[in-house]
Amino acid sequence: MKTYQHLFFDLDHTIWDFEANAKDALKESYLHHELALRGIEPFESFYEKYTYHNKKLWDRYTKGLIIQRELKWKRMFLTLLDFKIGDEPLARSLSQDFLDRLPIRTKVFPYTFEILDYLKKKKYNLHLITNGFNRIQEQKLVNAGLQDYFEIMITSEQSGCLKPNAGIFEYAMDVTGATPKNSIMIGDNLIADIQGAANFGMDSVFTNHIEDDTKHLATYEIRHLKELEDIF
Repeated sequence: MKTYQHLFFDLDHTIWDFEANAKDALKESYLHHELALRGIEPFESFYEKYTYHNKKLWDRYTKGLIIQRELKWKRMFLTLLDFKIGDEPLARSLSQDFLDRLPIRTKVFPYTFEILDYLKKKKYNLHLITNGFNRIQEQKLVNAGLQDYFEIMITSEQSGCLKPNAGIFEYAMDVTGATPKNSIMIGDNLIADIQGAANFGMDSVFTNHIEDDTKHLATYEIRHLKELEDIF
């Protein structure tokens, strides 16, 4: 089995449970802004529409078609439009409130701390490569108690590139002293993490939490973080 020295984790959807945390934070914002009184109900409908627009805008953002600032508030604005409410100030207020609440959520996937302890004891160098925003990702790490496990966090803001662009992986190699041959990418996104790593000449682990039956280029596939013990 190949020997690795540097393990690069994605954060959201891989170890930090983005869906669960985002839903909790969005519900708090929904209640705080009393959206039900404006005819936006039930919450599940609001959440479903937000998820749809968020996914589409993130896809545009990763392709460089929109900027970060536009992504943040437009996903709320488009969601409100689905309920016949064209209120830009409300959308911007919702966006800021949601982004304030999101990083203080602390749900991680099962076995997260156990596997990170295991990997640290085995003397691996643990890092993060994330397309998330600097301040928010740092807050997530601190609030979830994850900050001490990782030596360096590389973000798209910091590197000026988004996964799967090779630039973010090149930047990661420069700041960590790693090489593609002694590194591996661990993530849930088949394009950003798996295809990105493959294009860069890095091995990868597909963290298939949703048990999607799909073909991929990953070197390994796991359906639970505990399975990393079989690889490292």
